[in-house]
Amino acid sequence: MYAFAPDPALTKPELYRELAAAARALVAGEPDPVANMANVAALVWQFVDRLNWAGFYRMVEGELVLGPFQGKPACLRIALGQGVCGAAAATGATQRVEDVHAFPGHIACDADSRSELVVPVLRNGLVIAVIDLDSPLPARFDAEDAAGIETLAAAIAAAI
Repeated sequence: MYAFAPDPALTKPELYRELAAAARALVAGEPDPVANMANVAALVWQFVDRLNWAGFYRMVEGELVLGPFQGKPACLRIALGQGVCGAAAATGATQRVEDVHAFPGHIACDADSRSELVVPVLRNGLVIAVIDLDSPLPARFDAEDAAGIETLAAAIAAAI
C-alpha cells in the first residue's frame, strides 16, 4: 500500500522535491512504462492543487498519443508543433502558458482549462513523452511549478 500525502505547510520547492521522491519510489523496479505513467499521473493529481487535468502524452511514431492521466477525457493524438503539448514536444522545451486562449493554435480538449504547463520528458536527449498539467485558473503555473515538474520528468524518464 502506498500512502503519499503532501504536507500543506511545505513550500512549493519542498513539495516538488517530495513529489519527485515519491515518484521515484513508485516507479522503482517496475518495468512497465504505462503502469509507471499511470501512478505518476495519480501522484501529480494528489500533490499539485488547482488542476483540472494531469497526465502524459507519449511520443509514438512522430506524434503525441494520449497516455495515462487524471481528469476529463482528452485529445487522443497531437501533431508535433500543434498546441502547447506539440510545441513542447517539437522544441524539447517547457511551455508555461498563462492564458491558453491567447496561445496560437491552442487545442481546446477541455473548455474549462485556462492555463497550462507542459514539460518534455527526455531520454538520451530525445523527447519520449510530455507531462501536461491544465488548470481552470489563469496564470496558475509559475517558474517554481515549471522547475518542479522538470525535476519530476528527469526523475522518471528512465522508467517510462
